[in-house]
Amino acid sequence: MEPQMKRWKGSACDADSWVAYPVLSDEQSQDVELIEAFAAPIVNKKETSQLVRELNSLYPLNGLQHIKRVRARKEKGSPHPLEVLVCLVSDAPDMKVVSVDSLLPGVKPDGLGEPFVVKVPARAPLTRPQFELASQHWPTSFHEDKQVTVALRGELFSPPQKAVMHMYMMSAVTAAKAGRELGMEAVGAVVVDPAMERIVAVGHDCRGDHPLHHAVMVCIDLVARSQGGGCYCFDSYPACQFTPPTSNMFQNGPDLEAGSQPYICTGYDLYVTREPCVMCAMALVHSRIGRVFYGTGSADGAFGTKFKIHAQKDLNHRFEVYKGVLSKQCEDLSSLNDHIKKDSGQ
Repeated sequence: MEPQMKRWKGSACDADSWVAYPVLSDEQSQDVELIEAFAAPIVNKKETSQLVRELNSLYPLNGLQHIKRVRARKEKGSPHPLEVLVCLVSDAPDMKVVSVDSLLPGVKPDGLGEPFVVKVPARAPLTRPQFELASQHWPTSFHEDKQVTVALRGELFSPPQKAVMHMYMMSAVTAAKAGRELGMEAVGAVVVDPAMERIVAVGHDCRGDHPLHHAVMVCIDLVARSQGGGCYCFDSYPACQFTPPTSNMFQNGPDLEAGSQPYICTGYDLYVTREPCVMCAMALVHSRIGRVFYGTGSADGAFGTKFKIHAQKDLNHRFEVYKGVLSKQCEDLSSLNDHIKKDSGQ
């Protein structure tokens, strides 16, 4: 029952027709939240260090360590080229008239000009787009994850890598079409061992026999079967296949513990034509999937559209998710499913 993986014979332009974008957490993808603060021009640059020490003591800006206390004034030719963040508006005492004297009791105000209100980012930026937006308001520290930056540009995967990804997703598309010919929804999935560069399991929607047999669930069970487990038999579906392990695949001789082989999908990649639902997403969490690549979104999708299961901090396993692989071909499959539902009156 070994899956047949046909070598992709397309051109480089085919792989150039799609881009795999990361599905980031809410924290990484949300808009920059701004809060109001008082700032003031520094009249004498020589007093900057002393002013910063006194302000840090009086208004330490707890929880805003990403904010830089001093910035260069944007207007060139200003008599006061530096501005300092005094305090948050919410931290200042209630006052009818805002002045340096009222904001800084007990501090010599000679080194500061009249305060004014600015907006500063409430949270540290996690991505370059967030950093660039935040910096438009006030200078901010940024510890860049370069992989995320490159991924957001759609440049994380090289042309050879994309060619292999294209081939894997084409296997999922082919499986989806095979399932459709049997009266199932046109959804296909492939589990890949990236270290060995081999397909472990291929599955498609099989809900004609069981309501829980989504394509992803079928694939996970087939992976379990490849490891000597599994609960179901999909022999009646020729396109649903798995690769039996070889004798040295896990270096698991008779004297080694069974735990030396991977736990279901540990370290594996999943390619699926349509964004998985919550049930399938949680099954992938439990199966310890390595990465997920999907072609097109779903109204109840759990990897970006409706939820982001893979990024939930309270789960004990998280993984990377990318969308858009062979997006056009996968969207065509979803359109086919929509037509089928309309024709059947669903």
